[in-house]
Amino acid sequence: MEATKVILADNITTVRRLYQVISSGAGEISGLIAEDLEWWFHGPQNCHHMMKMLTGKSSASDFKFEPRSMDRIDDRIIVEGWEGAQVYWVHVWTLKEGVITQFREYFNTWLTVRDLSPLTTLWQSHPRDLAKRSFPGLMLAI
Repeated sequence: MEATKVILADNITTVRRLYQVISSGAGEISGLIAEDLEWWFHGPQNCHHMMKMLTGKSSASDFKFEPRSMDRIDDRIIVEGWEGAQVYWVHVWTLKEGVITQFREYFNTWLTVRDLSPLTTLWQSHPRDLAKRSFPGLMLAI
């Protein structure tokens, strides 16, 4: 049980390290992300910013990710960020043994994370600057 707690705490460290590497452009992401990363995106088609960075198709100067909140739910790390009234994003990273294996990117989309057994809301989008904006909403069931 204690080893599981350490791995889950390290998951937050891994995701923080990923954002540091991406924002600085210095360092390697290869040890942080599985080679067969499963990726899913919801939002405007021209906003695949994180995947473009992960694949080297863009650089840190093209789009700056500044996480505003980071929460852990089991083996998932949920990261939320926004810039002014036009840009809002949520990233859901799933890790196994300290390596990112799945990535879900939601751009200009409200997200609710729910546990289906029992039906409970575990996390919900909460950007203060964008509360009056109208974005589509999705539910991630875990």
